[in-house]
Amino acid sequence: MTGHIYRDVILEQHVRLFRGTMGAEFLFMDDNARPHRANIVDECLQSEDITRIDWPAYSPDLNPIENVWDMLGRRIAARQPPPTCLPELRRALLDEWCNIPQDQIDNLILSMPRRCKACIASSGRHTPY
Repeated sequence: MTGHIYRDVILEQHVRLFRGTMGAEFLFMDDNARPHRANIVDECLQSEDITRIDWPAYSPDLNPIENVWDMLGRRIAARQPPPTCLPELRRALLDEWCNIPQDQIDNLILSMPRRCKACIASSGRHTPY
C-alpha cells in the first residue's frame, strides 16, 4: 500500500462518496500507517473538505475489525492445501470470511467496554487484552 494507492482506491472510490452521503457532520478516522499520512493523502482530504480525527502517535488499536482480519489470516494460513494463486486466494478469502462464526464477531463487539476501560486505565499504553 502506498499513499497513491490509498488515495486512489480508498479515498477517491469510497471515502469521498461516503462523505457525500453523510454530509457536513462526517468525520474520517484512519490511523498513523505511513500511507495514511502521505502528503498526497493530506492534500486529497483537504481538497475534498474531509475532516480527519486526530490520532495519537502511539494509540492502541481498539477497532474490532483488526481482530477479524487476524482471524481471517489465521483461517487462510490453516488451509490445506494453501492457495497458490490470486484467484484461489480470492475464493479462499471469500469462503473463510463467510465462515467466521457470528458469535466470534459478537464477542469482539461485546468486549469493547472492557477494552476501553483497560485502555483508559493504562493511559493509552499497552493493555493485556
